[in-house]
Amino acid sequence: MANARERSLKMRLIHRYLGFFLSGIMLVYALSGIMLIFRDTDTFKREVLIEKSVAPQLEPNKIGPAIGLRNLKISEEKAGIFYFRQGTYNSTTGKAQYTKMQLPYVLDKLAHFHKAKTGDPLFFLNIFFGLGLLFFVISSFWMFLPQTSVFKKGVYFSLAGVVLALVLLFV
Repeated sequence: MANARERSLKMRLIHRYLGFFLSGIMLVYALSGIMLIFRDTDTFKREVLIEKSVAPQLEPNKIGPAIGLRNLKISEEKAGIFYFRQGTYNSTTGKAQYTKMQLPYVLDKLAHFHKAKTGDPLFFLNIFFGLGLLFFVISSFWMFLPQTSVFKKGVYFSLAGVVLALVLLFV
């Protein structure tokens, strides 16, 4: 019995201090996650003027990929200047001027933090954070004795959370 009690106390101790440590990361993930909900709108973005020099004499269907704009649609062409919704491309000089909606520096870093890929140094932090959250899920079941009503209610609430997540995921 002492062994089970010691293990329970150890789990509680790790759960407590890991929770305090990860609370800062959770705050940043929560804010960046809320911000990313609006990524398909211009809610937090600002208009930025971009000037680029690319190869001259590009064909109209090559302009978008060359300057980094997806789904670019040329509206008209006059005297070697191609006009599109965001700006212009001068086919003689290869100079493109256009506006683009971008997140401010800090918000862009927050979005990158939340969406880090395997090539980013933040990848390891994301893995650690995910494992920390997984530990919270598992260790929370050591917080109360299995015979207690609090534990049983906790299991029901956990199952309800899983069901809700699955319903929202597949509906």
